Amino acid sequence: MSSVDFLDKLLGGVPVGWKALGELGDLVRGNGLQKKDFTDTGVPAIHYGQIYTHYGLSTKETKSFVSPDLAKQLRKVNTGDVVITNTSENLEDVGKALVYLGERQAVTGGHASVLKPGKCLLGKYFAYFTQTEIFAIEKRKFAKGIKVIDVSATDMAKIKIPIPCPDHPNKSLEIQAEIVRILDTFTELTAELTAELTAELTARTKQYKHFRDQLLSFEDGSVEWKTLEHLVDINTGSKPPKIIESPTSFDYINAGTSRSGYSVASNCEGDTVTTPSRGQGGIGYVGYQRKPFWLGPLCYKLRSIDKSVLINKYLFYFLQSRSELLLGLKKEGGVPAVNKSDFVKLKIPVPTLEVQRRIVAVLDKFDALTNSISEGLPREIELRQKQYAHYRDLLLNFPKPEEAAA
Repeated sequence: MSSVDFLDKLLGGVPVGWKALGELGDLVRGNGLQKKDFTDTGVPAIHYGQIYTHYGLSTKETKSFVSPDLAKQLRKVNTGDVVITNTSENLEDVGKALVYLGERQAVTGGHASVLKPGKCLLGKYFAYFTQTEIFAIEKRKFAKGIKVIDVSATDMAKIKIPIPCPDHPNKSLEIQAEIVRILDTFTELTAELTAELTAELTARTKQYKHFRDQLLSFEDGSVEWKTLEHLVDINTGSKPPKIIESPTSFDYINAGTSRSGYSVASNCEGDTVTTPSRGQGGIGYVGYQRKPFWLGPLCYKLRSIDKSVLINKYLFYFLQSRSELLLGLKKEGGVPAVNKSDFVKLKIPVPTLEVQRRIVAVLDKFDALTNSISEGLPREIELRQKQYAHYRDLLLNFPKPEEAAA
């Protein structure tokens, strides 16, 4: 069904008028309210920054509170009112809307405006409309600033909103409520699916770690423990001639827990274990590079001296399961680092080659399963979000007067 057919069926032939937001309710900008004003209890308060970092589309409870004395000076927010952000460091977060459904009167401050919907506008219907590309295009016309983007309440009031059956408020609100009901249902289904997929990933990851730790735990005296200096070559790399942001043939592996970019050349073979030697946040992370890559100056590579004694992939799995051993070698003061002289003294268990191969085979299967879910989760969520956006735009894609006339 096309968007036109769908809307025709929903509207039942009633007209749609595009009204400036200022005609549909009272829109006033807030004043004051800083984070330092928050108290543990008191009057419910909505800070503009929380609208795009904490809240969803609506809320019955606020994250923050202010004292009754300060609340007297701030803009009041009643049940059904919409708090709209006027300011952010990016245009996307400007114009985000939060419908307040709490029973207690709340307050808000500067960088936000309060919309008190009139008789022809449902607050949640407007909030959903602010998520559309149509609204994004309109607010872009009024945006001012470079580092900090602002759309004033005066300009926000000029943005036109589609209102079905504008001359009959009750009918208009009935249609808006049905659109909201459908979008609420779809939002809930999307959230439920996301929660299920996340729970599945958490369970699989926990299961994987359990079996990995079981496989890599050895009884005293059952295997020989050797220091890394007798088992592997440990070296750092160098900075590539050029670091490229877009994907190329070779990953650039340096400090941190992910690639640091790409390179047009490699200086290290695949089947290599890597772990940061210096830097904030990366010490203790262990990676395995399957293909040739460029090794940076802040990262160690570890490769078995004799693969008939030690398999690189077995070394990876063991060090990954014992990241606390690497963290225990970290030197603080300035930039955290693991010295090679300490690293080579680290002892690891070296079972027979047959046992190593069996451990690697089992963990490869678990790793593949976990990764397939881990990689599939964002794709599935993205697909659901696109599907949601499609239906949302379908429900809110009203023809403008000039389009209807054509």
